[in-house]
Amino acid sequence: MAENQRRSDSLAYVTPRDQGRGDAWTAEVQQRGGQQLAEVAEVVPPREVAAALSLEAGAKAAVRRRIILIDGQPIELADSYYPLEVARGTALLEKKKIKGGAPTLLAELGYAARHASEDLEFREADDLERTALALPEGSSVLTLLRTTTTEDGSPFEVQFMVMKAPRRLHYEIEVD
Repeated sequence: MAENQRRSDSLAYVTPRDQGRGDAWTAEVQQRGGQQLAEVAEVVPPREVAAALSLEAGAKAAVRRRIILIDGQPIELADSYYPLEVARGTALLEKKKIKGGAPTLLAELGYAARHASEDLEFREADDLERTALALPEGSSVLTLLRTTTTEDGSPFEVQFMVMKAPRRLHYEIEVD
C-alpha cells in the first residue's frame, strides 16, 4: 500500500463468508438491524456506476436494491450493480436473499475481490432519497461508491450507498 493511502474497514463487505455464515451486515448489527430487498432487475445504471463497471453508454447491468434498517428505521439505500455476464443465470438476479451474501456467491463464481476503491460524497438528499429515508427537506446524505475488481483489474461489482447523515466513518492509515 502506498504511503499515506487510506484503508477503510469495508473488507468484511467484499470478502466471502465461511460456509453457513450469514452476510456481513447481518453479523454486524445482529438483532438491531436488517435489510429489505426492494428490487432485483436489469437496468441502465447511473453514469458513474456504468463508468466504474466499464460499460458502454446505454448498456444494462444487474442491480440488487436494498433498504438497510436499524431498529426498524431506514438508514441507508444500498444498490449493488453487476455486469450482466457476471449476474445472468445466478442468484444475483433472483429476488431473494443470497446465503452468505453476494461476496460469497461471487467468489464461488470465480470473482475474488482483490481491490476495492471507495468514493465518498456529502450532499443534499434528492426527493426520492428524502422519501425513502424519511428525511426532512434540506437534509444531507453521505454517498459511497465502491468498485470491486479482480486481480487483473476487471470490475465485477459496484455498490452505490446513500446513507443518512451524520454517520461515522472509520479509516486506517498504514505508515511504513
